[in-house]
Order: sequence, then C-alpha cells, then structure tokens
Amino acid sequence: MLPGKAQDNAFTPIHLVAPDASLRATFISFGATTTNFWTMDKNGVFRDIILGFDDPTLYQSLADAYFGPVIGRYANRIRNGTFTIPISKNASGSNKFFISRNQANDTLHSGIDGFSRRVWNASNVSSNSVTFTLIDPAASNNQGFPGTVLTTVIYTLQRHSTWKISIHATASAKTPIMLTGHHYWNLEAYQESQDLIGHFSKFKASKFVATDGNLIPTGQLSHVSETPMNFKEAKSIGTSIPATAEAQFCGTGCVGYDNCWLFDTVDDKKAAFSAWSVNSGIKLDILTNQPAVQMFSCNGVSAASIPRKTTQGGPGAIYTDHSCIAIEIESVIDAINNPEFGVDQIYGPGRAYDWEAFYVFSNIRN
Repeated sequence: MLPGKAQDNAFTPIHLVAPDASLRATFISFGATTTNFWTMDKNGVFRDIILGFDDPTLYQSLADAYFGPVIGRYANRIRNGTFTIPISKNASGSNKFFISRNQANDTLHSGIDGFSRRVWNASNVSSNSVTFTLIDPAASNNQGFPGTVLTTVIYTLQRHSTWKISIHATASAKTPIMLTGHHYWNLEAYQESQDLIGHFSKFKASKFVATDGNLIPTGQLSHVSETPMNFKEAKSIGTSIPATAEAQFCGTGCVGYDNCWLFDTVDDKKAAFSAWSVNSGIKLDILTNQPAVQMFSCNGVSAASIPRKTTQGGPGAIYTDHSCIAIEIESVIDAINNPEFGVDQIYGPGRAYDWEAFYVFSNIRN
C-alpha cells in the first residue's frame, strides 16, 4: 500500500475477541487505529470505553483528533520542527534536520503525514490478534526524517482481560523514534456522567516535564510535590482539574492536564499507571517498558463538535472538554532537543526500537 493513500480496505474493520471472551476490540488499517474496545463493568455488562467515530472514514477526514492511532515516527512535540544527530540543545549546522511543522512553533505527532495518517498493512489476523506493518521511507511525504523505518505493531487480546501491544521498529540510518498509542478513554462509556469526577488515577511519578505556554519542553523537570500534578496517591482526575488553572500546566490559558510525567521506576512487572471509574467499576492498569506517560484531559475537545459514537450516547451528543483522558505511554517528550534529559532516542543499524505494554482490565466495587 502506498503511504498516506487511503486504500479500499483501509477502513475495513478487523474484529478480535480474547480467547476467554473477556475483551472485544475492533481495528482498522488506517493509522493502525483502535476504533472500539469492549470490557465488562462491575455488573458484567460490556461497555465500549474508547472514543472514536461510527463512520470509519472520519478517522482520515478528522485525523487531527488523533482518535486511537499509532503516533510516529516521533510522538508529541518537536521544538521548531528541528533536531540534530547527535542531539544538541540548539539545532544548528550541517547535521540539522527539518521536519514539517503543523503548528506555529513545533511539529506535533510528526506533522502532516505522520504514522497516524498512513495506511498500514494488516497481516497475521487471527481471532484474537492482528499485526500491522508500515514502511516509512527516508525523508518521505514532507516529513524530513533520515533513514527508512520499518515498524511492526501487534495487537493481541489475551485471557483475563489483558490487551498486549508490542511495537518494534528498525531503521536504515540513525533517526529519532518515539512511538505511542494515542487512545482516548472514558471508563464509563458516558453512561453515568459526562465528566471525569468519577475517574480516579494513581501513578508513581515524582517529576514531570516543564513546558512553556505552547507546551514546548524547556529542558527542566519539575517536582509534583504540593501541586495538582501529584498522582502518587489516588485521586479524582476531574476534581483535580480546576486546581491546574493558576499555573496553567497545560499551556497558556488552559485548564486541565496535557503533560508528560516520568515514572519513578521502570518495571514492566508492575503497574506503572492506573485509572478507574468508581461509577462503572472498570479499572485499567498499564504495565510497560516505557519511562513516561502523557495524560491529556480532553481540554478543548468541545470546539471540534465531534459526535459521540452510538455506543457512547451519540450521535446526538458530542465529546466535551474534560470528559475523557488520552493516555500515551511513551518516552520523554522532545528529548531529541533536550540532551539534559539523558534519554537516547536515536535508533538505527545495530539498535532497534522496542515498545511494549499490557493493558489489564478489572473491576472495583464500592
């Protein structure tokens, strides 16, 4: 399939079911996107808890919403759309690379033709697993990244309500790679409430990436102590949102979360991030080999007037501000422009990229 071109089967749904029927999910080749995800609530009733569109072609026409795709070749923001190899604080000289900008001061999610806008090749489809592959040629499609990258994403629904995602990438030349799944969740499927007050979260992260008013990392790491950024103990996401207004953690004039936290430890045998709804009883624990998480509380989503899926009370209702969370398991954002972070995100011959996470669902009862 040609990169960036919508093929006839780009929006054909691929339905998977866990071997013990504890999970159901649907995917499409456009963006290697997750369109539906069903798990049981505390009463044993299945709910579709991932945001998306009833019409799958909207994943292309409304691609800027980033509902459910794989983000790459480099997720989140690249300051000024530039970087160097080896990395440096201020990109300059002959080793400077220019990436297509899609915002005034940065490139977001790899610009106008990132992985989320490509048609991936689907293969090895079974009842509970699918593999997506994408070849991203060097400096292709107005991106400007060096090296050709081959990426493989494997989605597997396992027993005991576990969703395994494995991402592997190799590059023909040195190039930055940072991938993530950009999934928006409402763990109630909008049935009990239209906000995040009933959504709680807990994750051990003592520091987060400091950003300027445009959400561009400054190179500093801030401590969460005595701030609304502290989720080391469980608390309501929705109740915590108003407290973010004074410091404008999510950018100038913004209220809410759109930030990258660094986990205190990286241990893929323990949950790094947890979120749950006290109303539906649905809980999500994420185990991963990645060092950070970006959590976005759907600030400004109302402006797009996107109809909710029928499984979430649509199409007569829209997705509204602070009614969902995007959870992006990833590396430290814009480390390719901030060597002080001490994170090596340059891959190439002899060094492959590997991302893995287990999304484990369970129920809590009040």
